[in-house]
Order: sequence, then structure tokens, then C-alpha cells
Amino acid sequence: MSVVKAIFNKEFKGYFSSPTAYVFMTVYLVLTGWLFFRAFFFEAQASMRYYFVVLPWIFLFLLPAVTMRTWAEEKSSGTLELMLTLPVKDYEVVLGKFLACFFFLALTVMFSFPIPLIVYMYGNPDPGPLIGGYLGALFMGAAYLSIGIFASGLTKNQIVAYIMGIALCFFMFILGEGLVLGLLPKALVPIFEYLGLGSHFHSIGRGVIDTRDLVYYVSVVVFFLFLNVRTVESRKWK
Repeated sequence: MSVVKAIFNKEFKGYFSSPTAYVFMTVYLVLTGWLFFRAFFFEAQASMRYYFVVLPWIFLFLLPAVTMRTWAEEKSSGTLELMLTLPVKDYEVVLGKFLACFFFLALTVMFSFPIPLIVYMYGNPDPGPLIGGYLGALFMGAAYLSIGIFASGLTKNQIVAYIMGIALCFFMFILGEGLVLGLLPKALVPIFEYLGLGSHFHSIGRGVIDTRDLVYYVSVVVFFLFLNVRTVESRKWK
């Protein structure tokens, strides 16, 4: 765990040593704040329903920007080869990088907590959807991050990593959407609905904390982190 902690500290501090962290946090808080206050003032609704409806789409474009540098930067600067010669296990490096991304996301989401406080000051919302919305955001964000890190491991170009991350996350998200399900044979609908990132987020967002949804997100994270480990290992075989 000492190796994981060292990698985590290096990656987490790396975000704040460049404009990446501050730009990401600013864009996220401005976008989500505007969405909330738009409904709050113009539609006179003390609710975060619309906030959580569009959050997956905001994550879709913002989170790959967080992960695009995780491996692509190592490759372009030539530090990856040096890292692979050190006495560290590949999974430790991957886990450290993922945890740094996740804690950065959690910190950013935490800064939006004044919004639910405003909702409670001016309304009487059901706490279930609020708690479920934030919990679902963290689990879905973790899935997006694991996909983005995997995409970053496939190229040394950060822009390519960003675009690939968006494409993979979008693909995983729409699998369970109604438009896609409506084009499938009925026998395949339950399978694709379960595989879609979005359908599980909507379920948790309703305030229903089903262990099947949590297991799904954990499985997605583990799967793409495993693929990332295999990608790193493949460089040693070349």
C-alpha cells in the first residue's frame, strides 16, 4: 500500500501543480450552479432534479479531461519506461492513479454542497433522491474515470486520449437508454439495460439504493482497471 500511496500523492498533487484542477473545478461548479439556479429562479423550483438529469452529460465531457494525462503524459515525456523499471507492481500504479482521480472528483463534487443546503432552506425536498443523486454521481464518476484511464493507456497523445475517453464513456452510457433499447429485440433489452451506465444512475438517483446498481459500478471500475493493468503489462512484452 505504500507504493499506492506514493503514486496517489504524486498524481493528486500533480493536478494542482497545473491549471487542470482549477479549470476543471471552475467549469464544473459554474455549469452545475447555472443549471441549478436556472430552475431555482426562472422555474421557481427548489429542486435538484434537473441538476442530476444532466450531470452524466457534464461528466461525459469533463472527466476524460481529468484522465487524459494519467498515462499519455507519462508516455510522451518518457517517464513511463523509467517507472516500469522500478520495483513496483503494475496494479499498484494503476490503482494509485485511479484513486488520485477519484479523490479529485470527490473533492470537486463536495464544493457543490451549498446547493442542497439552499434547496433545504427554500423547499422541503425528499432527502432520498438528493443522497441517491450524489452517491450515484460518485459511482458513475468512478466508472467514467476508470474508462478514461484505460483510454489514456492506449495512446501517448492527450487529445486522442480525451476523445477516446468520451467515445467509450458515451458508448457505455447509451447502452441502457430508451432510444437504443427500442431498436433491440426484446430478448436483448434486459441485458443492454443492465450494461448501460445511465440506467443504473437513474435508478440510484430516484433514491433507491439497490446493491445491484452498486455492484454494477464496482464491476465496471474493476474491469477497466484490469484492462489498464494488462495494457501496461503489454508494454513490457514489446
